[in-house]
Amino acid sequence: MKRRLSAFQEDIPPYSGPKATKDSYADLKQLSAIPGHIYTRPELQILPGQRRFSKVPWLVPMLELLQPTSIGHLKEWGLSTVFVLAKNYNKMVHVWESVMAMMELWHPQTNTFVFPGFEATILLEELEIMLGLPCYQRGEEPTISYTVEQINSWSILAYITTRKTDLYSMTSGMHIHLFPIAQWITSQCKRKTTNYAAIAKAAAICICGIILFPEYDGTISFGNLSIIDSISEGMKIGQVVLGFLYAGLTSAVLGGPFYGSVITLELWMGMHIQFRSAGDLTTECKMMLNHLLAYVGGRLHMSTRVWCKTAQVKGIQAWREYLRKLTVAEFDMRPRFMHGQIIHLPQRTGLVLRLLGNEGLVSYNLDRCYLQCGAARTMVPILSHFPPIQERKRGDA
Repeated sequence: MKRRLSAFQEDIPPYSGPKATKDSYADLKQLSAIPGHIYTRPELQILPGQRRFSKVPWLVPMLELLQPTSIGHLKEWGLSTVFVLAKNYNKMVHVWESVMAMMELWHPQTNTFVFPGFEATILLEELEIMLGLPCYQRGEEPTISYTVEQINSWSILAYITTRKTDLYSMTSGMHIHLFPIAQWITSQCKRKTTNYAAIAKAAAICICGIILFPEYDGTISFGNLSIIDSISEGMKIGQVVLGFLYAGLTSAVLGGPFYGSVITLELWMGMHIQFRSAGDLTTECKMMLNHLLAYVGGRLHMSTRVWCKTAQVKGIQAWREYLRKLTVAEFDMRPRFMHGQIIHLPQRTGLVLRLLGNEGLVSYNLDRCYLQCGAARTMVPILSHFPPIQERKRGDA
């Protein structure tokens, strides 16, 4: 999928401090003024029934066969949390009503959620911690933009297998099928072959395709295959995952398909909105047992012994009413896992997130979310993230 910078962004003025952002907030609240925005079409169903988020029967059996050496490669590449989420994927329960109600507050111009008295967004730092992805070396953003040039997918798949029958079954048009790759992994593990790195690369394609870059019918695009393959070469993909999710949210609110990591979105919602530590820690919240947060709870300082402050909110209408009246006090601006973390704020609007391999750019306007970022904890890079910048291709030193 190719996504370009929206024409909306030409109208965004340069960032000039919290006061200016606050002054312009009133205009942004008018989501109904955006042509085609789902805010004005409450009958539109954008998520339930979409096959890209359904259970995947082959995923867990395949992962349970992986040898420790192959799992070690996945951990070395920073995919430990993604691996855990994939192993528990079929147990997870999505609250689609809350996800849809949240999407209706997404502003395609600023890439922020517009609440009654403030704006918030999914921060790159939050995403990297929630998904356990390797963090960027801060300070390079102003001068270096990592991109993945479109490469021959056959060369990636040929590292896994050279059998033509395997290769043809794994590809179709401009997409890669995950199920045949999982079948190849299963056969290799059952035969106890020792090509552990190849098996790990194939497993990375499957788990990232399901968790980070979900598409219809268990496939991923050629571009996303390039991104996933680059993980083993040390490239950081948090920026890509977040950009992909941003673009998917914008697509959905304008009536198009939703793509992107719904798991990331629900983890973010859970940490900021849905859960609060209970006074009595012996009380277990049953709603947490199959919530996504339960599977990454340790690293996010979350347990099943919490009080769900939205337990009374049932159905899409109730979620709409709740979120459209959400106050600053009810939104946890700095969840515990972000305490002590530095959030890097760009000097100007639009620290660009590149959709690597998809030739797309997505604006990153966290400067508008000054309450969420916390000005005292924010570091502003000396240089802007705007051109001229050096493009560094995949594989470059």
